[in-house]
Amino acid sequence: MKKKLFISLFLFAFSTAIFAQPTFDLGLKAGFNNSKVTFDRDGYTSESIVKYHIGAFGRLGFNRIFVQPEAYFSAKGGEMDGSALDVATRFDYSTIDVPLLLGIKIIDGDRANFRIMAGPVFGFFTSSDIDNEEIFEPQYYKDSYIAFQYGIGADLLGFTLDLRMENTASNIYQQPSSDLDGNNKTFMISVGYSIF
Repeated sequence: MKKKLFISLFLFAFSTAIFAQPTFDLGLKAGFNNSKVTFDRDGYTSESIVKYHIGAFGRLGFNRIFVQPEAYFSAKGGEMDGSALDVATRFDYSTIDVPLLLGIKIIDGDRANFRIMAGPVFGFFTSSDIDNEEIFEPQYYKDSYIAFQYGIGADLLGFTLDLRMENTASNIYQQPSSDLDGNNKTFMISVGYSIF
């Protein structure tokens, strides 16, 4: 019964989107990242650090449903501590991130709306550094990664506010000799403005 209800709601939303007049927005965005690098091994604890992101977004909408591609420069990282390390280790890296989000407007007003969104992110490293290279070495950063974002957002008079979580689906760091595989978790706060 639940499956039939879900399929019916999906088909209704899809058919409504097909016959709706499409809208397109393009804008700039910037914000803060609260990110940390995690390793699934005993003796390591992860601490988050605050960095930033800046870039652009587009939004193609069909009634309440929209697709939102983005591209932005993002600085991330984290700190590692614990019994397995002599001194704390800090990861610093930057990427070009390209999310492709699918969303729906829960509240759709003339001047304001509230929305939810989720989708994959394709990240490409532009720089990578580790301040303590006794255990972790920068050469084992990956060239690219795939992540998943999900979150909520609101729009008011051309301004946008987004709150999102990003979890990597593939490793950002992989050291085969010692089986050290690192992932990233990031909480993002973004403010943007639609140019047109």
